[in-house]
Amino acid sequence: MTDNHPSIQAPDAIAMLRLSAIGDVCHTVPVLRALQDRWPETAITWVIGRLEASLVGDIDGVEFISFDKKAGLGAYRALRHSLARRRFDALLHMQVALRASAASLLIPAHRRIGFDRERARDYQWLFTRERIPPAPRAHVMDGLLAFAAELDADISRPRWDIPVPDTDEAFARRHIPEGRPTLLISPCSSQRARNFRDWRAERYARVIEHAAREHGMATLITGGPTERERAMAAAIEEEAECPVTSLVGETSLKQLFALIRRATAVLCPDSGPAHMGTAAGTPVIGLYASSNPDRTGPYFSRQWCVNRYPEALLAETGKTVEEVRWGTRVRNPEVMDRIEVEDVVEKLDGVVSGEW
Repeated sequence: MTDNHPSIQAPDAIAMLRLSAIGDVCHTVPVLRALQDRWPETAITWVIGRLEASLVGDIDGVEFISFDKKAGLGAYRALRHSLARRRFDALLHMQVALRASAASLLIPAHRRIGFDRERARDYQWLFTRERIPPAPRAHVMDGLLAFAAELDADISRPRWDIPVPDTDEAFARRHIPEGRPTLLISPCSSQRARNFRDWRAERYARVIEHAAREHGMATLITGGPTERERAMAAAIEEEAECPVTSLVGETSLKQLFALIRRATAVLCPDSGPAHMGTAAGTPVIGLYASSNPDRTGPYFSRQWCVNRYPEALLAETGKTVEEVRWGTRVRNPEVMDRIEVEDVVEKLDGVVSGEW
C-alpha cells in the first residue's frame, strides 16, 4: 500500500478480479458485500471463473463477467470485448496467479490494488500500483477483506447472503426435511499433485454410525462427478453399518449450498464445502493435518476443526508452525491418519450439544 494514497471519494465503478477457487470465492463475497454497504450507488463488476459464477453470479446489483480458463486465449478475447471502452476507478486484483494477472491487464483502472509484496506471488506485484498492508500470518479471508478496507469499507462484520433459488431450496428440502438432523459429508478435497487431504473411508463410516446411534442423524455424502469421488462414497457406504445417502455427482453448486444451509453440520477436509458452510452459517467440522486451519480453516468454525497440523509439521520438518513460511503444507501421503475417529466424534458431539 502506498503511504499516502488519495482520500476516498465515492467511486463510480469498481472491478473485482477473483477467478477461483470455490472456497476463495466464498471468502470474496464479504468483500463484495462490504463494498455494497459502503458505496451503494457504485457500479461493481466481478470478473470470476465460470464454475464459481454458478454459485454467486445471481447476487443482485453486481455485473458478473465469467472467465472460462478452459477457453484458453478465447477467454482473454471475450474479457477484452466485454470491457471495451470501459474504465474503473479501482481494480481489486485479488488472485495471485499469472493467468489472473494477465486478465488484469484487460481491466482499465485508475487504482490497481494488489497484495503486499510478501503475498504477491507469481509476480503479481508487477501488475498493480498499490498494495494492501502486510499481514504475515493472516487467515486467507482476512487478507481479502483488506481490499475492501482499502476503499474505506467496514469489514468488521462479514456477511454473505448468497441467494438460493426456490427450485434449489425445494431440492434440498426433499433430501433434508424440516426437523431431520443431518450430517453432510464432503469427503474429498480437490485433486492436485501431492495434495494429501482425504481421510479414510472406514473412519468416516465410524463417525456416521456414531451420529446415527447417539444423535439420530441421517447422513448425506456429496461431491463432484469424478471416479475418485464416486469410489470414496461407495467405500463409505459399504463400510457404514447404517443407511447413508450419496448425492455424489448429482448436485449443482447451488443445490449443494442449499443442502449445506439445511444440514446440522458439515464434515470435510480443507476444501470448498468447508467455506460454503461458513457462508451458509452451518457449523463445519474441518479435518486438518496437511494444512493450517488458522490460515485456510472455515472462518467461523475453527473451534470445531480437528487440528493435527502442528504435530504433523513437526514430525515432517522438525519445525514448529512459527518457524516455517505461512502456508507451508505437509506433503506426506499418510498425514491424515493422524486424525482419529474419536477426535471427530468429540467435535460432532460439541456441535450437536449446542455449544455452537
